[in-house]
This record gives sequence, structure tokens and C-alpha cells, in this order.
Amino acid sequence: MNFDTNKLNQLNWTKTNGLIPVIIQHKVSGQILMHGFVNKESLQKTLKIKKVTFFSRVKNRLWTKGEKTGNFLYVKNIIADCDKDSLLILVDPIGKTCHLNTNSCFKNTKIPRFTFLYFLENLLEEHKKKKFNNSYTYSLYKKGIKRISQKVGEEAIETILAANYDNPKEIIDETSDLIYHLLVLLKNRNINFSDILKNLQNRNKEK
Repeated sequence: MNFDTNKLNQLNWTKTNGLIPVIIQHKVSGQILMHGFVNKESLQKTLKIKKVTFFSRVKNRLWTKGEKTGNFLYVKNIIADCDKDSLLILVDPIGKTCHLNTNSCFKNTKIPRFTFLYFLENLLEEHKKKKFNNSYTYSLYKKGIKRISQKVGEEAIETILAANYDNPKEIIDETSDLIYHLLVLLKNRNINFSDILKNLQNRNKEK
């Protein structure tokens, strides 16, 4: 986290009457989780304990998200906007963020497609740890890495064949199967897709 006390003091607290609006965003999926306000004291505490702490306008006090439920928002980065009168905080959330037991307080918002990929990856992790009735994913994990690798190879070949026939729908279907089985393989080896994205970003920087 590259946000410190010096940057805190550079924020435009006068313009916002001492309260700065904050958007909370998942550090991996990019999903917007909630909105709140901070004053200097709550932001200082956030920096100190590395957990998002708001100023509650209703309770008129500092409020660390998750102080009662344990669903903390662990801070990974804090970014001020160009006018220095609002903040974006990237977090690693524990449990459900919203008090209505949903991941996001903006529950009626359509989930971005790349965010869905993150949820799919988590679902595959759940199936790895727990048996679900008639779960194809769980059966793959039980058969082991050799079978999983074989399926990745089979789906890769089918994707290539679909591309050679230039059938868009078939290409989409086969690529979907390929990505699904590849995610299962990565999870079997305890690798997150975000690790792949990070590696691709690093390669791009090198160029």
C-alpha cells in the first residue's frame, strides 16, 4: 500500500466538510462492494490497522467494517481521485460485505464478465473441498491431475478443430469448455487465475 499520512494530509478535507466519500472495490474481481465516508481520524485508523474504518454519520462515531460480524475489509491499496476529494480503496474482503448477506451492497448491479470469472474460480474451489451431488467438477478432482490434464488436452484439440471449421458458436462452446477445465487444473495445483494475469502484466511491462 503506497498511501501514507502525507497523502492523507494532502486530501481536500475543506471542500468535503471533513468527510470524504469512499468506494470499496474487491482487489481481484473488481466488483464494487460498498460506499461510505471517512474523516481524518477514521482514515488514520484504517492506515494503522489495515482494515477499512468509516465514520458513521448515523452513529456519529468511527466504525470498522466487520467489528461485529468479523467480515472485515482488509486494505490492499488506497487511491485518491484527481481532485483529492474522494477515495477508492481496494480490499480483500472476509465473508459477505453487505448486511443483507450479499457480496456487494449494489446487489442489483449486473456482474461484469471478468468478475464472474472470479466467482467461477471460487465455485470450483468449493467443489474441490466439498462433495456436491452429481458434481462433474468434484468427480474430476477425485480422478486426479492426469485425468484433468487429459481433459484440458482434449478440449484444446476440439477448440482448434472448431476454429479451423470457422464456426463461431462452436468455437465459443469449445473455448468455454477449455477455459473451465483449465481453471480446474489450476485449482488442482493451488494456482489462482489472478497469478496468470499478474504474470501476463509483468511480461507486458518487460516490453
